[in-house]
Amino acid sequence: MNKNNIQRIQPEFELVEQPGGESIRYLEHGIPSPLVRWHYHEEYELHLIRESSGKVFIGNYIGNFTPNSLILVGPNLPHNWISQIDKEESIALRDQVINFSEGFIQNSERTFPELKQLHPFWNRATHGIEFLNATEIPQAIALFEEIARSTGFRRLTRFWVLIELLAAMKEYRVLSSSSFKPLMDKKTLNRLNVAINYIFDHYDTEVTLEEVADKLKMSPTYFSRFFKKSTGHRFIEFVNGLRVNKACELLAHSDEPITEICFTVGFNNIANFNRRFSDIKSMTPSEYRKTSLDALYKS
Repeated sequence: MNKNNIQRIQPEFELVEQPGGESIRYLEHGIPSPLVRWHYHEEYELHLIRESSGKVFIGNYIGNFTPNSLILVGPNLPHNWISQIDKEESIALRDQVINFSEGFIQNSERTFPELKQLHPFWNRATHGIEFLNATEIPQAIALFEEIARSTGFRRLTRFWVLIELLAAMKEYRVLSSSSFKPLMDKKTLNRLNVAINYIFDHYDTEVTLEEVADKLKMSPTYFSRFFKKSTGHRFIEFVNGLRVNKACELLAHSDEPITEICFTVGFNNIANFNRRFSDIKSMTPSEYRKTSLDALYKS
């Protein structure tokens, strides 16, 4: 991400305009794009990553994404995907997105009572759902492609087939905690976007709360309260979460020694790294690497 561009990013409430005569909206975009920002909207969003890896933020959840990551975001749940790419790099197609309104779901249920069996699915979606079933994700991708190519009634029928597939998936992760109640005003989102992007660019260094507070022209005490209320995380928890997620990526996909990974992701001693890693992942870094290798050999 271009650090010089951080200040001009203006995240806010996003008005999703449905095309006339259509129940769902399909769009796709690459990066850089003005659509890549910390934002929220009243519609559901089904989001498929086609290229690049990076960090995903859904409510107070921080995680990794890779190609074929598929996430459903509920109404008014803040979200963003930040790709880890070179400053001058661009990608023509990173995201395929389907938006649809809560009103559309409710009206459909009134017409077709059978759809009420999806209530638990929509309830989970209010916190964000990541779909993890490796054998069924390709089917979902194929349906995305059909939706992209089609219009009218066929697009609508493909949409419901896709929802049926996702609702039946047994392997999924609910993302944001149920206790998270985000602050939604434009000023808060703008400040938070600046803070998150700055932290994302510097989490592998000794970035401090005071440094980020100064970036936002806040006192450290006020920024600490603001950040906790806005994200659901204390500052150091958020930074350590990013560091541990990056460490997981390196543990699973490189043979770099654990001691080197510790310093690469921003921890300044191995004891603190092991402690924070275990707090977040409920296992040691070496156990995580072994689990990742075992999963790879079994696949």
